[in-house]
Amino acid sequence: MGQKTALICGISGQDGAYLAQFLLNKGYVVSGTSRDAQMSSFQNLVRLGIREEVKLESMALNDFRSVLQILHKTEPDEVYNLAGQSSVGLSFELPVETLESIATGTLNLLEAIRFTGAPIKFYNAGSSECFGDTDTITADELTPFRPRSPYAVAKFAAFWEVANYREAYGIFACSGILFNHESPLRPGRFVTQKIVATACKIAQGHSHKLQLGNINIKRDWGWAPEYVQAMHLMLQQPQADDYVIATGNSYSLEAFVMETFNCLGLNWQDHVTSDSSLFRPTDITYSCGNPSKAEKKLGWKAQYKMPEVVRMMIENRLS
Repeated sequence: MGQKTALICGISGQDGAYLAQFLLNKGYVVSGTSRDAQMSSFQNLVRLGIREEVKLESMALNDFRSVLQILHKTEPDEVYNLAGQSSVGLSFELPVETLESIATGTLNLLEAIRFTGAPIKFYNAGSSECFGDTDTITADELTPFRPRSPYAVAKFAAFWEVANYREAYGIFACSGILFNHESPLRPGRFVTQKIVATACKIAQGHSHKLQLGNINIKRDWGWAPEYVQAMHLMLQQPQADDYVIATGNSYSLEAFVMETFNCLGLNWQDHVTSDSSLFRPTDITYSCGNPSKAEKKLGWKAQYKMPEVVRMMIENRLS
């Protein structure tokens, strides 16, 4: 066995950067793509100190020829599709772009892999958003999908594209149905990063107010660097399959806020207001995953739950 090569589509994002770091530590040759690699800052790769260790390529996922060219150029053993518009909230404002970047992008990758005929293993970033509101039921791989946002609809389509290519063409293709996973690399528009950043500024003496939408929603929050390990494990199995990746514990957004402010010695109620204009058109009230299949078949189990995630995000921001 020679040195393995991985291609990470969407390497500039949170998951892409952590996955690149993880694979480099495993001895992989890592290539990564961005729509314009010459203009992208790849700030997350810089923060992790691996910017110079990764081969970076320009690729447009909605352009089949571009995708095919990069597969021929990089000759990967494993392809990780983490690209596409990643914000649920933003998907209501950019529904077409969201659908094209996720569903069409995934289809182009699958079709390009089929076209090359190479024994490439393919990982697709699925999403717990596909389940919609499960009404206090903990979702597993057999729970029906009821998507409630343009983002979730796009991920829904991509999931079934993967299943179709696996069954119809025998491609080693799988989806990780990931529940919420956070880290210091999350963009500022994500609510967890917004909470931690604002609370830290308040603790440092700034007179900020934190405005949030519905704080009664419940989510299963994990630690992103752990979740990328599950992605890799899926591609090391004898058969391709889909897996729910989660902690198995759900907390309200209010609890996340309370934990954050408590860690900084502050009373959250003095600094937080709920703004109805920030509510989403259709929000998911409850989200929790059952990761027992991943634990049984992959040997993967989340080590960090929401309180630890909050503390690690705060420590990173204050260091």
